[in-house]
Amino acid sequence: MSDNGQAQDTVTLTIDGKEITVPKGTLVIRAAEELGIIIPRFCDHPLLDPAGACRQCLVDIEGQRKPAASCTTECGDGWEVRTHLTSDVAKKAQEGVLEFLLINHPLDCPMCDKGGECPLQDQALSHGTGESRFVDEKRRYNKPVAVSEQVLLDRERCVLCARCTRFSNEIAGDPFIELFERGALEQVAIYEDEPYRSYFSGNVIQICPVGALTSASYRFKARPFDLRSAPSVCNHCSAGCNLTVQARRGEVQRQLARTNMAVNETWNCDKGRFAFRNLTNDARLREPMVRRANELTSVSWSDALQAATAAITAATDKGAGRVAVLAGGRLADEDAYALAKYTRAVLGSDDLDFRTRLGADDEPATLAAVAARPSATYADVENAKVVLVVGLDTEEENPILHLRLRKAWRKNRTKIVPVGPREGSLERYAWRRLPTLPGHEGVALAAIGRAMGHANLAELAAAGNYAHRDLEQVLSDLRDATGDAVLLVGERAGSHAGVLAAAVRLADDTGIKLGWVPRRAGARGALEAGLLAGALPGGRRLDDAEDRAAVEAVWGELPSTSGRDARAILEAAANGQIDVLHLVGVDLISDCSDAALAKKALDKVGTVIVQDLASNATTAHADVVLPVTATQERGGAFTNWEGRHQHFRPAVEAPRLAQDDHEILVQLAAYQGKDLGFGDLDQIRAEMASLPGRETPHAVPEPTAPSTTEDEGLALLTYPLLLDRGTLTAGSADLLKTARAPYAATSPATAEAIGAADGDEVTVTGGDVELRLPLRVERGMVDGVVYVPTNSTDTSGVALGDRVTVGRAAAEVGA
Repeated sequence: MSDNGQAQDTVTLTIDGKEITVPKGTLVIRAAEELGIIIPRFCDHPLLDPAGACRQCLVDIEGQRKPAASCTTECGDGWEVRTHLTSDVAKKAQEGVLEFLLINHPLDCPMCDKGGECPLQDQALSHGTGESRFVDEKRRYNKPVAVSEQVLLDRERCVLCARCTRFSNEIAGDPFIELFERGALEQVAIYEDEPYRSYFSGNVIQICPVGALTSASYRFKARPFDLRSAPSVCNHCSAGCNLTVQARRGEVQRQLARTNMAVNETWNCDKGRFAFRNLTNDARLREPMVRRANELTSVSWSDALQAATAAITAATDKGAGRVAVLAGGRLADEDAYALAKYTRAVLGSDDLDFRTRLGADDEPATLAAVAARPSATYADVENAKVVLVVGLDTEEENPILHLRLRKAWRKNRTKIVPVGPREGSLERYAWRRLPTLPGHEGVALAAIGRAMGHANLAELAAAGNYAHRDLEQVLSDLRDATGDAVLLVGERAGSHAGVLAAAVRLADDTGIKLGWVPRRAGARGALEAGLLAGALPGGRRLDDAEDRAAVEAVWGELPSTSGRDARAILEAAANGQIDVLHLVGVDLISDCSDAALAKKALDKVGTVIVQDLASNATTAHADVVLPVTATQERGGAFTNWEGRHQHFRPAVEAPRLAQDDHEILVQLAAYQGKDLGFGDLDQIRAEMASLPGRETPHAVPEPTAPSTTEDEGLALLTYPLLLDRGTLTAGSADLLKTARAPYAATSPATAEAIGAADGDEVTVTGGDVELRLPLRVERGMVDGVVYVPTNSTDTSGVALGDRVTVGRAAAEVGA
């Protein structure tokens, strides 16, 4: 302690006569903000490293010979700081900098997209000079320059704050946009042979303090004061990014990242920012339809509900098991809960699933156990010493989590360890890797758990072809990181028996914090609502008497036995054993991991009822179509991968005949003579609150060992890229231009074995499907494995099976 009792790691100073004590190392501009004093700035951003590029934040510090940049100056003990509010020196310095910035800045505020929300405009108005002393011709450039398909640059407006380039380098890790030239010629630009292809490029538009970087899709569309704003939550993945949805004349004009430092900080990905054109796309479903004379015909809601009810009644009259429900992980929490209750309490069935990826037999029971466990959080990831990543390509499947991982790697030297056949987007940040064949990740995780208690690595080394020093170092750091280690498990871990269960057991046995990271926005909420065969709300299970009684007290009588999951439902439907298949928020043909099975099931089912936003390959098989509202058109909530429950509000009106999913279910129940017990969101939320999570999570199933038989060909790894042919990206033309082209990826040794090199075209053959794709050779892949993205071409990922053959394309042979 110092003589005055102040801790040595703090300093006390005064700013504009107000005393404040702050941690040592705090920047003057941050200390001023704590006092409510806002110092003008352009280059400063709280999540970017200090740059001192614009010099607009100059302050007068007593005893220093010239004004100092408050965004780069750390507070000193005993300092007296005066800002432009109390110091003529600081005021004159800021006015001088502002005059220089305006010398070449065009006077085009009436047509600039930033007009009305521009800090330069605001500062020029508040304390700029009334007239310019500059009499020469202003600098001019050809405009706009397409930095990318989504980002346009007006160079003459740029104030060289370097926010965009710093974001690209520091936050996104995609340094394709840079400052070129020097002095008066300095300008933002891109390399000619490297276009700005980043999943996070839209953030540079939002943080640009002037109108230099603008959105191609929003340019000249509206003024900020013409827009109606509503807080929302992104509906594209489980990250839970907070958004501000802004609309004009009933149509969404843009979506911006809304600050939530605990979740997305101030960022979002381009999919969450730009993929909203599906709301007005031609494929949007706007009225109920019923198939008559083999054609879908528009009808009234009453006729559509009666048709659905008649089919359901006829099926249930035949006996149990003739009606099944599939959802797609896109539903709001309240809708998922309503659907879980409707299926059990009205249909009397437990045949339901929110997964479209056909998982292993042990996944439902394991997920029920996961639902009742506390999850790791973004803060845990950011502060972790070691992060194990299993079955998850973070940039493609959860972009904001990827940014947090990168931040942890960059700021805290967090050691990231991918476990599995491919490092993917983590290749640049992986500290060590534990390579396994697809489905063998559970063996490695189980062996790590056993080896944590002792130094013998022989057992762990036998789990895969690892370097001994890598294993030794991973185990050593996991032991040292007690309480500060995180295990992130993607939903793909459930595709193979034993992997997800091994991850949960490792977390339970070692204290590592577990985070289950599904792909879709509504997946965690669906799991917690019990939208899965054998699972009940809050991590309860249908086969547990105590759990069953707790739910029956609220829902009424439940089915006596656990039902069928997605795979069993589709197989039963394909065999003609299901009469009615009710699809809620799922394009089964595009989303299902076995589209051939899905199509066969749809062809065989007597009646297909579809609740969805848009017409697609699945609605072509529908007998009853019920149009629903979109996230931006309604209220609700999503639960993100952390288990964080976040509400959203309507920003625009829905098509006149569209309804919320839960409203449709309430009406369907009423047509069948049943009462779901709620009618609006508040009533659903009250009932959900009456069924909190189970206090003691169920034990996970005993992990099973994967098959060790070696078949011909290569093991197939497949999952979607962030930007694919999904329903929610339909109509977003500028966004889809930035989608990464599909490819096949193998290790160098595997590429050599098939006689191909990086960039060559290869054929990937499995079942009756043959794909022709460019080859990408990746060092971070396991030998004997090929990765192919799902839903990126007409046939990619469809019915390829677990083993495929890969060869150099015929046109390349002999080249």
